[in-house]
Amino acid sequence: MHEEQVSRFGTPADLAALPDDVRATIEKNAAKLGFVPNVFLAYAKRPEHFRAFMHYHDVLMRGESGLSRAEREMIVVAVSGENDCLYCVVAHGAALRILSKRPLLADQVATNWQTADLSAREREMLSFAAALNRQGSTVDESRLVRLRDAGFSDDDIWDIAAIAGFFGFSNRMASTMDMRPNAEFYTLGR
Repeated sequence: MHEEQVSRFGTPADLAALPDDVRATIEKNAAKLGFVPNVFLAYAKRPEHFRAFMHYHDVLMRGESGLSRAEREMIVVAVSGENDCLYCVVAHGAALRILSKRPLLADQVATNWQTADLSAREREMLSFAAALNRQGSTVDESRLVRLRDAGFSDDDIWDIAAIAGFFGFSNRMASTMDMRPNAEFYTLGR
């Protein structure tokens, strides 16, 4: 049984003592969601890591892309499900439910994306992301042709790879920290 902890490495004792930019990011997100996601508290323990992690996260998940925000979250949930990352499956599953307006999709993708109710485009995207997650060296020209045939541009393919790679890293860090999802994530978008 897990105790109610955010990270096995602890969190900052006093949010007011954090660097201004880190504290402002946490407060902005807390105001938007109504709670502070545990990932913010876990990474705030190391402000330089917090800044780097959050910056790249925001570039990938909110920046310009040919991928919809729901497609990006779908990649995160599929990769995180394969990596058994409870935090990312639950937190990003909530985002996927909200953004896709398909409440069952997040659970289907997290459990087994291969049997989920997906379009051909979504299936090809997740097949590529899962292959990268399992063995990054498996990319060949035939895989890229299939992605392009499914309607993805080279920039989209880059984004799929970057999201899968980043969340492979994120999943491993969450596991190392034993980061637990906030209870609020379980009910969002249901």
